[in-house]
Amino acid sequence: MSLPQSPAAAPRPPWSLTATVAAMARALLLGRRIPHPAAQAAAGPARVAAPLDYAGLVHALPDPILVVSGSDPEDFTDRRYVFANPAARELLRMDHAQGLLVSAIRDPQVLEAVDEALFGEIVAECVYEIAGAQARVLRVHARPMGAGPHGARMALLAFRDETELRRVERTRVDFLANASHELRTPLASLSGFIETLRGHARQDEAAREKFLGIMQAQAERMSRLIDDLMSLSRIELNEHIAPDDAVDLALAVIDAIEAAGPMARSRQVVLEPRLTPKGTAWITGDRDQIIQVVQNLVDNALKYSPDGGTIRITLEAGLTATQAAAGERTEAARLSLLTPDHADGTYAVLRVSDEGAGIAREHLPRLTERFYRVEGQKSGERSGTGLGLAIVKHIANRHRGGLMVESAERRGTTFTAYFPLKA
Repeated sequence: MSLPQSPAAAPRPPWSLTATVAAMARALLLGRRIPHPAAQAAAGPARVAAPLDYAGLVHALPDPILVVSGSDPEDFTDRRYVFANPAARELLRMDHAQGLLVSAIRDPQVLEAVDEALFGEIVAECVYEIAGAQARVLRVHARPMGAGPHGARMALLAFRDETELRRVERTRVDFLANASHELRTPLASLSGFIETLRGHARQDEAAREKFLGIMQAQAERMSRLIDDLMSLSRIELNEHIAPDDAVDLALAVIDAIEAAGPMARSRQVVLEPRLTPKGTAWITGDRDQIIQVVQNLVDNALKYSPDGGTIRITLEAGLTATQAAAGERTEAARLSLLTPDHADGTYAVLRVSDEGAGIAREHLPRLTERFYRVEGQKSGERSGTGLGLAIVKHIANRHRGGLMVESAERRGTTFTAYFPLKA
């Protein structure tokens, strides 16, 4: 006996977010209201879903949306954007709601996807990479929308940000590569000393104490290396997301100087702060990361300062980016290691100067590379991991700031980090 069959559900027309947005944008351009496709399907033929005004919805979408028009496949100056939601205007730095497409996007792959949607009537997609200090990776979906109000072809461009996914993958690969490379040497040293202590040096008390001291130093270096690698990885993951907390840079510098005091006193190095008054250097930032910047710069200066030397720590507020990057050492070689993409407004400028051996001009461009060390530089008893300046650069970039170095051989080095002042 066969069981009674329940009536089959009526098939629903397929629709996607991109198709829905395309219909919404088309309705906006034509100046009319349309029902939502899902609501229309659920209502069935006997009922008419209430029309909705999608203008606010399109403008509220977090993903950038562009509507492009074109009528001549051979004329590339014919492509224009005729609609852009606020997210698209912010992403592409557009001042107007309409204009030439090539003035906003110059990527050949994106332009080709637009042509496929406009004149090939097919859905196309590609990857769009925006270069700069805050690099972005976006996946672009181009969807045909048919004929527009004046007969021109129309297409929808929807951008989906994949920056974080790409950063996670790259960070994972870089972390494994860097960790395996940098940990190989101390691990080999530890293995060798352990083998020696278990062998002919088993009864040699003097050798045992010497080897144990070296092993402890190598273990501490491995611990610092892992901590710095983890810190750098976390910073890189969120580098494209600007912080939003308020930080008094003067107080952060004071805290970092106090933390460096014991090491400075042990080396008889004088820390000489020249700071703007508290409350005059407020920036938008992450306080822990800002303190990490100051600590890394001061720690770097301590490593390369002679015993009994002086480290000057200067903080100014209200300078432009040009003034911040101008430097203060006329006799030194100068190089900008990081320049903000949009250097508008005023900045709080931190300078850390030492009286060490200085750095030759040819080494300056590579100072923020991971694990790069200047040959022949003496860094005292506590060797670094080679990641300190890389961390400083990525933190400054996340805060939409800049980084510059000035150095003259045998006359010391100055590092300058500057951050936008909070409005």
